[in-house]
Amino acid sequence: QVQVVESGGGLVQPGGSLKLSCAATGSTIGLYIMGWYRQLPGKQRELVADIRTSGTKTYDDSVLGRFTISLDGAKNTVYLQMNDLKPEDTAVYYCNVQTWTSVNQVYWGQGTQVIVSS
Repeated sequence: QVQVVESGGGLVQPGGSLKLSCAATGSTIGLYIMGWYRQLPGKQRELVADIRTSGTKTYDDSVLGRFTISLDGAKNTVYLQMNDLKPEDTAVYYCNVQTWTSVNQVYWGQGTQVIVSS
């Protein structure tokens, strides 16, 4: 089992910045991707950005140029630096961790709220 712990959400004004952190602990053998998703009430969870241990990154078009994902492989910790935040970025952000041994396992954090409002 993998435990996923997020931190760093909060309230910020439009144009401001926040940094989210997510640490994966436990049985992390085979960990190959970590990422961030976000969800609004009544909506499906959607990918914001993810990063593979190979270094390959994926971003949703809506955050390109504003958000940066990074990975500390030694600590199994992923970061999401969010700049120039907009009200439409308001959501609950969830960390996603995936491992591959003989099957693909998916783990989620508990979610952290980000509110962008003046």
